[in-house]
Amino acid sequence: MFLLVKLHKIAGNIMGYLEAFDGSRAALDSDKILIVRGRSRKRISPENMAEELNGVVSTLEAREIDMFSEESTALIGLMDEQIRSTVDINVETDAGGIERLKESLESMNCFVEYKLGYTGKAGFFVVMWKDKSNVGPCFVEIVISDTGE
Repeated sequence: MFLLVKLHKIAGNIMGYLEAFDGSRAALDSDKILIVRGRSRKRISPENMAEELNGVVSTLEAREIDMFSEESTALIGLMDEQIRSTVDINVETDAGGIERLKESLESMNCFVEYKLGYTGKAGFFVVMWKDKSNVGPCFVEIVISDTGE
């Protein structure tokens, strides 16, 4: 129960900072991993998305990790394992999937920014995207994983 509360608290801090509670919903909610999607009520311009994510990292007093490091590969692998323990997935783990997600959203005419990091005993991934026309909301998806460390 403690782990679930911890994951929800981190998600609440992130979604609160981004003002993304309105319309948010959990896509996956288990004792080891939480995935939440929403849209920010903030008027975030594409040029300020990276700054907003830096604010998330600072608010969480988190440590950002490089997406192209062994550490990120390990965290993404752990997240994947935790998701697969809850949902049946018929493809192999792929640490490059995040970059392909970014490329896919960009091909749909969206600006995309993301961060990967650790806060306490949890790892997190936050991605934001918004239409390049700067019309409409900024969408947010977060993945928070218990690292057990």
